[in-house]
Amino acid sequence: MMKNHTTSVPGLSRVDAGLDWLQMLTGAGLILFMWCHMLLVSSVVISPSIMNAIAHFFEVTYMAQVGGPIIFLTFLVHFVLAARKIPFRVEDQSTIWQHAKMLKHRDTWLWIVQAGTAMIILILGAIHMWVVLNDLPITAMKSAARMQQFWWFVFYMLLLPCVELHVSVGFYRIAVKWGFIKSDKRKGFKKLESTLFTMFMVIGIATLIRFVTLGQ
Repeated sequence: MMKNHTTSVPGLSRVDAGLDWLQMLTGAGLILFMWCHMLLVSSVVISPSIMNAIAHFFEVTYMAQVGGPIIFLTFLVHFVLAARKIPFRVEDQSTIWQHAKMLKHRDTWLWIVQAGTAMIILILGAIHMWVVLNDLPITAMKSAARMQQFWWFVFYMLLLPCVELHVSVGFYRIAVKWGFIKSDKRKGFKKLESTLFTMFMVIGIATLIRFVTLGQ
């Protein structure tokens, strides 16, 4: 008598849970990186020399040369893991859109926003990292020269809100999905999410403006 060697559902569930856990960890790591990255780059608002000093520190300690590729790899791994649950077929996308409109549930719309911004970040973020890592060392004037070109300015004005939306929504969804925030605390945490998004958007826009005006 032949035995059925098909994989059991519990086994598949454990694998899927492990992948979800890895997705959460890579996402949390990227969120922390983006917040630190924004704060460090925004030091140019205070003084270009401060940004140059920070960039020089990362350069001489090889944190830029080693950390950059690690962040890029983490970025790709996170996208591949997240892509397991992103609908790529037009029919599936249409179904989710219809369900979101029918349910009128904020968290459902947040997931759609996160999935949509992920597609944009995958392309624009990869371009940004490739350009920066192939033009080391990082300096305030190099960054400013790039920002002062019209299409690069448009590029970053599109990338900035997508990143901040994705990060703030991701921060909220990690906290809710993994039980760090209970149901009675969601309202307050949503306010924190909105506050973080607004704060980093203001910092980001101020940084872009400073780069555009630097040396002029």
